Amino acid sequence: MKINDTGRIGSINSYQRQLENQRQLTDKKMKRKDEVSISSAAQELLQAQAKEKTADPARVQRLKELKEQVSSGTYQVDAGKLADKLVPYFKSFGDNGL
Repeated sequence: MKINDTGRIGSINSYQRQLENQRQLTDKKMKRKDEVSISSAAQELLQAQAKEKTADPARVQRLKELKEQVSSGTYQVDAGKLADKLVPYFKSFGDNGL
């Protein structure tokens, strides 16, 4: 009568190899460091923002006034100007048959 079956030893070894592989993978993941990269488009936006801060003082003042008016609720929209800007947009829908 056989007490030790050789097939069982192979299955134990494969289980141990699987555990060892998982340990190695987690060790590699833990050693990895986070990286941050800024795309060229984002760099251009940052440069544009920096230029905006040093832009024309009159424009900066006007933007500040507009922001204050919007936040306080006193900004009034000129309906005529708005309609003039929207007319070409709606005409393009008429040309396409929509």
